[in-house]
Amino acid sequence: MPGPRRASPYDHSVEPTTQAFLAALLGALVAGGAMLAWHLSDRQQGRYTQPEEPILPPGVAAVLSVLRSSAVVVDESDVVLKASAPAFAMGFVRGSTLLSEELGDLIRQVRRDGQIRETELIVPRSSGSPRHVTARVAPLGSRLVLALVEDRTRERQLDAVRRDFVANVSHELKTPIGAIRLLSEAVQDASDDPAAVYRFASRMLTESDRLSRLIQQIIELSRLQGDEPLESPTPVSIDDVVASAVDFVDMNAGAKDITLIAEGEEGLKVLGSEKQVGAAVSNLVANAVAYSEPNSRVVVTRKRVGTTVEISVIDQGIGIPEAEVERIFERFYRVDPARHRSTGGTGLGLSIVKHVAATHGGEVRVWSVEGQGSTFTISLPQHPLHHEGSAFQGLASLASGADSARHRPDPTNIQHDQEDQEERP
Repeated sequence: MPGPRRASPYDHSVEPTTQAFLAALLGALVAGGAMLAWHLSDRQQGRYTQPEEPILPPGVAAVLSVLRSSAVVVDESDVVLKASAPAFAMGFVRGSTLLSEELGDLIRQVRRDGQIRETELIVPRSSGSPRHVTARVAPLGSRLVLALVEDRTRERQLDAVRRDFVANVSHELKTPIGAIRLLSEAVQDASDDPAAVYRFASRMLTESDRLSRLIQQIIELSRLQGDEPLESPTPVSIDDVVASAVDFVDMNAGAKDITLIAEGEEGLKVLGSEKQVGAAVSNLVANAVAYSEPNSRVVVTRKRVGTTVEISVIDQGIGIPEAEVERIFERFYRVDPARHRSTGGTGLGLSIVKHVAATHGGEVRVWSVEGQGSTFTISLPQHPLHHEGSAFQGLASLASGADSARHRPDPTNIQHDQEDQEERP
């Protein structure tokens, strides 16, 4: 018989308590791994979710980038998502912030009820007059709002100029008409006094001439204000234009002991209308004489600058206040209305000068210091077939009286002709 078997250490069975603990530990590990795997999977899926639709509808950004008007797109939080360059330039937007409270209120109203709105706004500026704009606001999808802003400042200024023009024309027409009526009544009352009748009749003639000049200048300005090119331009001799202008005011200058000097480069020509260029230069020379003090001098120069011809009228007169310089070319604008009435001007001369220059493709500039004098310069394109003349030969003889007497108008008509020219405001 075999003997008894030796006991092995592996023959001992595991206690039930230990088995349960091991099973629980294994289950916990499996459950933890499953949870970790689920969490990692969820994060991975979050990374690859479907992309959201773009914030701005397709093409909107491209359109805004080329708009000349101010355009702003804001979201539901009033954050600016996109704005055109003019919106930044006009000060409506800074970064992603809308600066205009009035425009912001309008946008919120549109967002609330979805109705398209349009209104006019006055936007203050740090310098200069306020800006007048029209704003049109409309919903852009379900989340966004689009605001389009147009600058109407220039249009409002033109409307104001038109209203002022009508009012000024009415006033200027009323003055000579009223004077003629009063003088007519005076003639009736003085019918038995030939001297008084003659005096009143002479005044009536002066007022009727003033009325005729005003109407003629209004017609001329209406023709010029379109700044349209000339239909049949011809070569215009600047020598003849300057000589005519100097000769025209020679008598008035002599009465105030004002020395007229014409100098510069001879032989210059421009292409245009001799009548219009002559009227513009004559207006400037007449202004210089009218607003210069006695025993002073007025200089008319012309020179070639590149491809242009510049005609300058320099005086030692009363000058123009700096605040008024920008407005002197407006129709009927007057710096000193009382003095302007004494010179007999119509208030349209400088406006005509400006439009003549524009019609000929040029410009007019002014430099002035109050109490020292002014310089008005007309710059016109040079005639393309111009041949060089002698450089800077003086024309002082035009003002000396030696040659001017030959071309001088009839003294009986010079007063009416002279008053036809515009004096500076």
